[in-house]
Amino acid sequence: MNEGEVVTVPRPLTLPDGRPASAAWTLDPDMRHLNHGSFGAVPRVAQERQNALRAEMERAPVAWFPSLPGRIAAARAAVAGRLRTDAKDLALVPNASAGASVVYAALAARPGGDIVVTDHGYGAVTMGAERLARRWGTGVRTARVPLAADAEQAYRAVMAQVDDGVALIVLDQITSATARLMPVERVGTEAARRGITLLVDGAHAPGLLAAPLDGLVCDAWVGNLHKWGCAPRGTAALVAHGPLRADLHPLIDSWGAAEPFPDRFDHQGTLDATGFLAAPAALDFIDDTWGWDTARRYMDELADHGARVVAEAFGRIGAPADPVDVGLPVPGMRLVRLPEGLGTSRVAADALRDRATAELGVEAAFTSFDGLGYLRLSAHLYNTPDDYAYFAETCVPVVEKWAREARES
Repeated sequence: MNEGEVVTVPRPLTLPDGRPASAAWTLDPDMRHLNHGSFGAVPRVAQERQNALRAEMERAPVAWFPSLPGRIAAARAAVAGRLRTDAKDLALVPNASAGASVVYAALAARPGGDIVVTDHGYGAVTMGAERLARRWGTGVRTARVPLAADAEQAYRAVMAQVDDGVALIVLDQITSATARLMPVERVGTEAARRGITLLVDGAHAPGLLAAPLDGLVCDAWVGNLHKWGCAPRGTAALVAHGPLRADLHPLIDSWGAAEPFPDRFDHQGTLDATGFLAAPAALDFIDDTWGWDTARRYMDELADHGARVVAEAFGRIGAPADPVDVGLPVPGMRLVRLPEGLGTSRVAADALRDRATAELGVEAAFTSFDGLGYLRLSAHLYNTPDDYAYFAETCVPVVEKWAREARES
C-alpha cells in the first residue's frame, strides 16, 4: 500500500432482516471458510429445497422417476437463463470434469492430431486430455503461460503450440490453481477459423462472470454451478454448439439414449438428480437477496482487501508483501505468495490445506505453480473482512513457522 493511500474496507453484507449474510448458510461458525472456490457452500434455502425433493422421491419413487426428465428439462432451462444461453444448447452433468469426459468420449480418433493444454490447466481435465491422446496415438502439447501474462501474451503463448497438427485445444476460462482469466474468446475465434475443436473449462465461471458465454466461440463449454453459484454439489452445465452436439452422450446410457442433445441427458436412470432440480433455488436466492451484480462487486472488493491484509502480514515477517500479479485477475479470488519452502508441488500444497484445517481451524486453498507455493484466497457473500484479519493475525505466524521447519528439514 502506498503512503497516503486510502483503503476502503468492504462493509459486510446482511440479510433483509438485518442478520449477517452467513446466517443464510450452515457453515461451521467455529471455522474460517476461505476456500469457497474448491467445493462451494450451499445456502440453507437450496439445502431445504433439495431435502424436500429427496423426501418426495422417497415417498413415491415409481411416480418420481418417470416424471424426472421433464423436471430436469425445466431446471436446465432456468439455468440456461442465468447463463444467458439457450436451453437447447445446455445439458446438466455432475461436474465440469464429467462434462469434459463427455466431450473426450465423443471425439473421433484423429491420428496425427495433437492436443494443446496449458500449464495452468486443472489436473483432472488435463489427465483426461492425456488419456484421449493415448487413445488417438497422438501427443499433448503444453503451452507455458507466465503467471503475469496479459491477454496478448497469454494468447501468443497458447497459439505458439498450435499448427496444422493440432486437433483439439483445452483451455481454462478461469484457472483453478492460479485464479486468472485466459483469452478464451480470442483463441476460440482463431480455433474456429482453423477448424480446430475447442473445449473451454469454465468450472469457476458461473456466478463469477455475469455472462461467461457471451462472445465465446467454442465447440463445448463446461461450468460448475456448485462453486460460485452455490448450487448443491454434483451440478454443472455442459454447453455445446455445432456438429459435436450430435455425438455427445451421457457417460452412462439410459432410456433416453435415442433422444437428441441435450434431451438425452435428462434421462439418467436412478441418479439422484435433486441437485439439478435445486440449483435454480440457489441462483435465485442470491439474485433475489442481493442481486448478482452486487454479489460480484462485494466478492471482488473483499478479495482485494483480504489479499492485501494477508500479504502485508506475510511481509512483516519477511515474506513477499504484495498480492500476486496474475495478469488477468477474476472477481472473488486472489493469490498471495507463501514463504519459501511451502507448497512447492500440488501434493505439498494439498498437505498444507489439510494441516491448516486440522491445526488452524481454517478451510483455505493452497496451490502450486511453477515450483512456487501460493495461498489462493476466496471471498463469497458469507465472508467478512474479519475472516482475513483473523488469518493475518493468527495463522500467518504459524504458517511462517511451518516454512522455517520445512527449510531446515
